[in-house]
Amino acid sequence: MSGKKNKKTPSNQIAFNKRARFEYFIEETLEAGISLMGWEVKSLRAGQVQFNESYVLLKDREAFLFGCHITPLISASTHVNTDPTRTRKLLLHKHELSRLVGAVERKGYALVPVSMYWKNSRVKIGIGLAKGKKLHDKRHTEKDRDWNRQKQRILKHG
Repeated sequence: MSGKKNKKTPSNQIAFNKRARFEYFIEETLEAGISLMGWEVKSLRAGQVQFNESYVLLKDREAFLFGCHITPLISASTHVNTDPTRTRKLLLHKHELSRLVGAVERKGYALVPVSMYWKNSRVKIGIGLAKGKKLHDKRHTEKDRDWNRQKQRILKHG
């Protein structure tokens, strides 16, 4: 017998926002840290997060994540106030924040969370600088996706 075992490499991806690419043209992505409590980190390790309806707001030269739902675990402490949809502060450098403020206020961009992942045992959020899609753009994106899927089927079956 060979000593090789099938080891699964753990994925660093916690959550991915599929709606973001459908609703917006993502022109640039940034990496931001997030300020979390201990029970939230434990819930993230268990995969108890939903952030499809979440968004990023800039207020007083700081970035905040709204609408991200982190479900508390059953084993969470009773003396800790667990608010699943609390506002969480995003950690960015000052020059990144000033560039984002300029893009959002002057150029009409929106800030959308795209992904949440682990990086060196810390939770990071990928933020997309995005412009909203119109209805005909969404139809075109869906049409392209269907055509690419059909093309792969044709190539696979010959």
